[in-house]
Amino acid sequence: MKFICSTASLLKQLQVINGVIGTRTVIPILEYFLFEVDGGKLTITGTDLEVSMRASLSVEAKEKGRIAIPSRLIIDILKTLPEQPVTFTINKENKAVEITSDSGKYKIAGESADDFPKFPTIEGGSSADFHSSILSSAINSTSFAIGSDELRPAMTGLFFQIAPKELRFVATDGNRLVLYQSATKLATQEESFILPKKALNLLKNSLPMEDVQVKMEYNRLNAHFSFNDLHMVCRLIDERFPDYKGAIPTDSPFKLRVSRMDLLHALRRTVIFSNKTTNQVRFRLSGNELQVTAQDLDFANEAQERLNCDYTGDDMEIGFNARFLIEMLNTLISDEVELSLSAFNRPGVLRPAEQAEGEEILMLLMPIVLNI
Repeated sequence: MKFICSTASLLKQLQVINGVIGTRTVIPILEYFLFEVDGGKLTITGTDLEVSMRASLSVEAKEKGRIAIPSRLIIDILKTLPEQPVTFTINKENKAVEITSDSGKYKIAGESADDFPKFPTIEGGSSADFHSSILSSAINSTSFAIGSDELRPAMTGLFFQIAPKELRFVATDGNRLVLYQSATKLATQEESFILPKKALNLLKNSLPMEDVQVKMEYNRLNAHFSFNDLHMVCRLIDERFPDYKGAIPTDSPFKLRVSRMDLLHALRRTVIFSNKTTNQVRFRLSGNELQVTAQDLDFANEAQERLNCDYTGDDMEIGFNARFLIEMLNTLISDEVELSLSAFNRPGVLRPAEQAEGEEILMLLMPIVLNI
C-alpha cells in the first residue's frame, strides 16, 4: 500500500485525534492510530474505548489498505518536517511503514489493523442537527462548573437536555450551577443525556472557527457528533442528573446591577487577602453602593473596595467564594451583570444584564456562611 499526503494536513488531523489517546493504557494497540486508505481518502481513527474519534483527508493513492501506526512516533516526526508532500509505503507482510520526504526516509514498525477496536455505531437512537456556534457557546459557558468528584459521577459531565423548543446545557459541582439555553427546535419530545468531561473537551477543541452544521445522534449508551470530516463517538455517563430546576430560586427580589469588569477587577484584588482555604469575600449592599471585603484572620490580612452599582432591596451582607465568582465573570461577555439575591443563606443567581436573542445564561452560586 502506498499513498502521498501533505505533512501539514496530516499533522492537523492527527493532533485533533491524539487527545483521545490515553497516557497510561494497558492495551498496547490503543497507543496507535488506525490508518485506512480507500478511494483517494485517508481515514484516521483513535480511541481509548470510552471515546473514539475519526477524521479524513484527501490523499494520492491507487490502492486501498489498513495499518496501525504508533501515535507518538508519527506525530513527533511530522512536527519536525516542513510543509511538503510525504510518501507512506506500507509493507503488508511485515507491517513496516516507510515515510519518504524531500530530505530522508524514516521507518516505523506498524501493527495489524485487525487488532484495532471497531469504530462504535449508534443503533436505535435519536438525532438532532444544530449550529456549531451554539455548541461552542454552550461549552465555553458551562464547562468550568463541571464537578470532579468521582463519588458523584452525574456531576462529572455536561447535561444535554433536548426539549421541543430549546436546547439546554447544565453543569454543576454542587456549589455552583450554570445553565445555558438556546431557543432551537430540535425534537418533538424531551430527551437528555450526560456527556463526560473528556469527550466534551475533545469536542470543544475540534470545533472549527467557522459556523458549521453539527449532526448529533444518541441513544441510552452513546452519543455521536459529526461535522465536516470529523466524527466523535463517546460513552455516556449512565447516571441520573440532579434536579437543577428545583435548585434555581424562583423568588429573588433583591437585584444588584454592576459593571462586570469593575466587579471582576475588585475581586481579583481582594481575593489576594482572603483565607486561602475558603477564598471568601463579603458583599455589603446598601443603597447604590457595593462594598467588597476580604480578610484572613490567621495572618491579619484585609482588603476593602467600594463599587458604584444599581441595587434594589433591603440592606444585606452575603459571602461568596471569590474564585468561583471570578470564573463566572470571566465567562460572561456582557458589559454589566445582574445578581439576584433573597437572603444571606440563599444562593445568588448571576446573569448577563443583556442576553443575546434566543439565548439565556444563568449562573447560580451557593453562599458561604459569614463569620460575624
